[in-house]
Amino acid sequence: MSELAVKFQGVGKDYKHFHLRDIDFELEEGRIMGFVGPNGAGKSTTIRILLGLIHQDRGNVSVLGHAMPCDQVQAKWDIGFVSEDMRLYPQATLAWHMKLMTSIYPKWDEDYAARLVKRFELRPQQILKRFSHGERTKAVLLMALARRPRLLVLDEPTTGLDPVARRDVLHEFMDVVTDERRSILFSSHNTLDVEQISDQITFIDKGRIIRSQDKETFLEQWRRVRFAATGGFSAEGLPGIVETVRSGHLGAVITDVYSEEVVERVKQAGADITAVERMTLEEIFVANVIRSRNEVRP
Repeated sequence: MSELAVKFQGVGKDYKHFHLRDIDFELEEGRIMGFVGPNGAGKSTTIRILLGLIHQDRGNVSVLGHAMPCDQVQAKWDIGFVSEDMRLYPQATLAWHMKLMTSIYPKWDEDYAARLVKRFELRPQQILKRFSHGERTKAVLLMALARRPRLLVLDEPTTGLDPVARRDVLHEFMDVVTDERRSILFSSHNTLDVEQISDQITFIDKGRIIRSQDKETFLEQWRRVRFAATGGFSAEGLPGIVETVRSGHLGAVITDVYSEEVVERVKQAGADITAVERMTLEEIFVANVIRSRNEVRP
């Protein structure tokens, strides 16, 4: 069995207007987890707890085998963190920043840093103040990646990148986990990026984990079944049906346990099947959030 890079167990944090409730998930070594949720869902709060920046009110957190927050100093030597709002010294050059990192982190890889400079098309002798937003983002990513951390924690890392730069960065993330001991927690509301590179997907909304599963299982189990029906068709009571949409005699049902048996039951309820469609991760995410909110609505 693989070692765990991250484990949250019954974790909660209470603020006046927001509560993180019973957060449970696991990230195995050598895997990439997409941590997906709308703005204000609790992604950043969860990440801050993982990093020891704030302390949970209840529950247990383990990062690279270290209990957080009490062992955070040991854990942080092997954690690389990138956030969209991180800042470098604007009057210093990229070369100066790289030299600083060399003096702090014994695992700093100069050859790898040089390759990233070339791949990201950065200019080491230029001061950061003259970098574009996208270039500054890539510089921050370089600082984290060239440390060769065992765990990369990325909070909206591709914000502000053009499509070509985003592609380069995502490919670099996938290269990181070719070493089976390195892992990535990738927090984003951009489901396209998450779908491209993640092995596992965890959905969070309103401070609660609403689903955590292997990506391929998500994509295989969810389908949209389109149909034509008249009169008395009803999907109510059919197992595995998450949502039903009707427009006249046309409609669709969404299922999270797709099988031929589900399709047959829709037929038996009085519908003629016109198409069975795969769903994107974004569509699956939205359906999960809507279902979760309906379940907790008083």
